[in-house]
Amino acid sequence: MLYPIHVHKDRDSAYGASFPDFPGCFAGADELQDLPRAAQEAVEAHFHGETEAIPGPSAPEAWKGHEDFEGGFWMMVDIDLSKVNTKAVRLNISLPENLVHRIDAMAKAQHLSRSAFLAKAAEREMAET
Repeated sequence: MLYPIHVHKDRDSAYGASFPDFPGCFAGADELQDLPRAAQEAVEAHFHGETEAIPGPSAPEAWKGHEDFEGGFWMMVDIDLSKVNTKAVRLNISLPENLVHRIDAMAKAQHLSRSAFLAKAAEREMAET
């Protein structure tokens, strides 16, 4: 989803960006072409663990004349909200019955639900690659 960022650069400094839609969220990069990636990382860190809905994007024109966004310039960055949104999604999967029994036993031993156990296992597997 395209979000506006306000970009500024002082002499002998990196590019800095602030998000009007996400107060308190800032990104920085030495090179302008690296700013979109830094913006994605900043948004992921800003919303890490949050369960509140992420605000939709505004238009840069909505912030015209706002004192926090004087000077600099506007840039639109594509933020992948799927990497940020922690909302649970219901899945329907098929697994061998004996595997489900083993999963349930391990989940119970760790005081987790089946879903929490599978999410934890998937996170661990993806971190190893």
